[in-house]
Amino acid sequence: MLNRAAGRATLFDKLADYAAFEKVVRQAWERSAMRLLSYLVMPNHWHFVVWPRKDGELSTWAQWLTVTHVRRWHAHHHSAGTGPVYQGRFKSFPVQEDDHYFTVCRYVERNPLRANRVARAEHWRWSSLWHRVQATPGALVERRPVAPASALDGVRQWGRNGR
Repeated sequence: MLNRAAGRATLFDKLADYAAFEKVVRQAWERSAMRLLSYLVMPNHWHFVVWPRKDGELSTWAQWLTVTHVRRWHAHHHSAGTGPVYQGRFKSFPVQEDDHYFTVCRYVERNPLRANRVARAEHWRWSSLWHRVQATPGALVERRPVAPASALDGVRQWGRNGR
């Protein structure tokens, strides 16, 4: 699933903006225990690869996440009533096969590298790959249901193959 800022505006300017969003993600996760497999937060958009436990959980989780973030974003920026923060409702795409799943996870985690934000994908602080490499205690990211020998090697290999 993904969402973008309205007009491709910047959602996250400062480290504190990213941290505040990560806090909202944690709160959303605690409310539903959504299985979060990969994620990435960029200045004007975010991606999550999630695995709902039951029908309707994705919409409920995403609605709480985005509405809560929008309210807090407007409160912080003193901009309530000035218009939308996001382009619209989140977008989601079903992933059903292992190969497609790994391709999607690698796409998500390589995003800051493709955008020339970092020299190596694992250096982007606001991603599941960073948390995996750092072995962050209490990280939101679930162990992947099926994984290559190393998630990091999978991201690097994918880049070499040009996908």
